[in-house]
Amino acid sequence: MHTREEQLQAVGRLLDILDELRVKCPWDKKQTFESLKNLSVEEMYELVDAITEGDTDEMKKELGDLLMHIVFYAKIGSEQSLFDIKDIADSISDKLIFRHPHIYGDVEVNSEKEVLENWEKLKLKEGNKSVLAGVPKALPALIKAYRIQQKASGVGFDWDNVNDVWNKVEEEIEEFKVEVAKDNKELMEEEFGDILFSLINYARHQGIDPEKALAQSNSKFISRFNKVEELVNKQNNGFDNVTPEILDQYWNLAKK
Repeated sequence: MHTREEQLQAVGRLLDILDELRVKCPWDKKQTFESLKNLSVEEMYELVDAITEGDTDEMKKELGDLLMHIVFYAKIGSEQSLFDIKDIADSISDKLIFRHPHIYGDVEVNSEKEVLENWEKLKLKEGNKSVLAGVPKALPALIKAYRIQQKASGVGFDWDNVNDVWNKVEEEIEEFKVEVAKDNKELMEEEFGDILFSLINYARHQGIDPEKALAQSNSKFISRFNKVEELVNKQNNGFDNVTPEILDQYWNLAKK
């Protein structure tokens, strides 16, 4: 791999390029924090796709896009005398040192769990008003539920026994059934949300990443449905002339 000096030179080159683009490129001149934010989210999702697919070449490209965005934000911040790339790097370095007293201080830890517990307590000392304050509001609901549960667990608010967690899942399912029988749409939605939250909690206790698990199921369905679609188009000339029984047969073929 490259030396530290080569790596620093490459980052410096990117800084120089962004300086030039900001002056000479009509599109780059117009960008603001606000105009870039949704593009940054999109780049992050593209990176997640590359990681999920195990495509390291694509990961390199998407990480480059994200790094460019960070440098771009730093450039805009510098223009407004708010912050620059040094301030950004110093901020995260200071945070990492403060939150790792077991490395840079005299705190002793014996497990990953103790590291996470200390992490959440240190965040409160930094001025966070709540353990859950750091969970972004805009996170997708499934990931947000997982992070909420992780953070609560970090300060000891958690189930001790995984069987109790599963019992909670079953309890929520029964409560949902009660509202289904009443055809109470509002409470059905609420209880269904509780089922999902409990299932995510159970997955966490079993060491399962629920986002990854659901993504795999999505991919599996897409793959199988694409095969069904091929059979439908080949043998029935489209979905209009296909019965549910035939679709079920095609689905079973796709599963094989």
